[in-house]
Amino acid sequence: MSDSDSTSGAARLTIRRAIEADLPALGLLGASLLRAHYAFDQQRFMAPRGDPEAGYAWFLGTQLKEDDVTIFVAELSGVVVGYVYAGMEPQSWKELREAAGFIHDVVVTPEAQRHGVASALIEAACEWFRSIGAPRVVLWTADKNQGAQRLFTRLGFRRTMIEMTRELDHP
Repeated sequence: MSDSDSTSGAARLTIRRAIEADLPALGLLGASLLRAHYAFDQQRFMAPRGDPEAGYAWFLGTQLKEDDVTIFVAELSGVVVGYVYAGMEPQSWKELREAAGFIHDVVVTPEAQRHGVASALIEAACEWFRSIGAPRVVLWTADKNQGAQRLFTRLGFRRTMIEMTRELDHP
């Protein structure tokens, strides 16, 4: 997949494949995603313990080496302002789903939100999935993340499953 550029005012948006040099910025963004989800539901989502920026950078660094995974970054005027982390998932009898592309993360800095950055990242991931023959793309979104749900709907995603969680009280 080639890089894509678009001009928005004075800022230049570039979508490109992530490289190892991007990991510190990806760690910051990933940790912000972790914190946002934890704020949505502290029982369901991981707590941001220790150094989540380093942890997320490490994790995404492991994913850069995977053949069936892609990470695209969005840069505005040379500064990383978002990323999408996506990969192919095999057929799953457990999820009653054929093989599909799966968007795991999409996150954009607050300053770059509502400027088409997340849409451009998702479309880059979808184009990558098309190029490797994926028949569809699946993603999950937090129930309380209404803004993301509106974005995904605008981009052609439809609701197919609803995750429900029950806490088990232990003495």
